[in-house]
Amino acid sequence: MVELKNVNVHYKDGAKNGVDALHDINLRINDGEFVFIVGDSGAGKSTMLKLLTREIVPTNGRVFVNGYNLSKMRSRKIPYFRRSLGMIFQDFRLIPDLTVYENVAFVLRVTDKSNKYIRQRVPYVLNLVKLADKAKAKPTQLSGGEQQRVAIARAFATDPGLIIADEPTGNIDPKLSYEIVELLKDINKCGTTILMVTHEHDLVQYFGGRIINLSKGSIAFDDYIGGEDEGE
Repeated sequence: MVELKNVNVHYKDGAKNGVDALHDINLRINDGEFVFIVGDSGAGKSTMLKLLTREIVPTNGRVFVNGYNLSKMRSRKIPYFRRSLGMIFQDFRLIPDLTVYENVAFVLRVTDKSNKYIRQRVPYVLNLVKLADKAKAKPTQLSGGEQQRVAIARAFATDPGLIIADEPTGNIDPKLSYEIVELLKDINKCGTTILMVTHEHDLVQYFGGRIINLSKGSIAFDDYIGGEDEGE
């Protein structure tokens, strides 16, 4: 569960009044939801993600993610909190010298999973993202779409309660963007909450669902819309 209560984020930039990056945000995302976050550049999307990953704390208000009160969290607890998240980035962030299998296994090893668990879990998630036949390949041998699927497998490998996808289709062929969202939808059906930030309005209109539109640091729209794929 994600909840923001009366959240404000004010950045001091040397000016007299500074910048209000987020203003009076009240938001609740229940477990198991799939939510698109959209908005123009400077609308507050990046600031919201930094709050949810505990890179920053709000100037005022409270932030709760996966049962953690991030507003009062001590620094030593941040790494443990982040283990409850899966992160997907626009630029993939794979380790180039490791194989596909090793990239996914890496996140399990750093969270102290047993070798037996890793041997079972990695093939499962690679099969889920349809990359079982690429397990021994290096990232440089993959297309952009395949690299992003590896990144998705890595994010899902630890079975997190929440996956945050930050512009996950930004560096791949537009035709493959739909496949990436379909894959995230499949993971969502497993019970994982998905929060996807995107600027691609065509994707949002096609898939529909819950849409949160940020504008000038405030929530301008938060509702459910029907998607074009519902009639297919």
